[in-house]
Amino acid sequence: MSKLVIGLIVFLWGMLVANASSQSGIVTSIQVRDDGLHWIYLNGARDERPACASGQVYWMIKDENSLYGKSQFSLLLTAYAAKSPVSIIGKGSCTRWGDGEDIGTVQLR
Repeated sequence: MSKLVIGLIVFLWGMLVANASSQSGIVTSIQVRDDGLHWIYLNGARDERPACASGQVYWMIKDENSLYGKSQFSLLLTAYAAKSPVSIIGKGSCTRWGDGEDIGTVQLR
């Protein structure tokens, strides 16, 4: 019985991770709204997006007030200023904004 539960959990986790998208390219635009909302556009191909973000191409910083959110913004701003390529791996969710995928990882190239 416990093997079945563990197998189900692993399967469901795999489904969640499979829905996350990724993209590599140059940051073309960074938008910040007065309520703290941060969203980013990259050029370059993006693989399949989760259903919640299927109609949009931007990325969202999930929590701009957290340490990781500030770090993500700092890396993205640095990449924008230097025109350096980045890679973004999504979370497969649209928590911060209903149709923008949350950023999970930012890699400065």
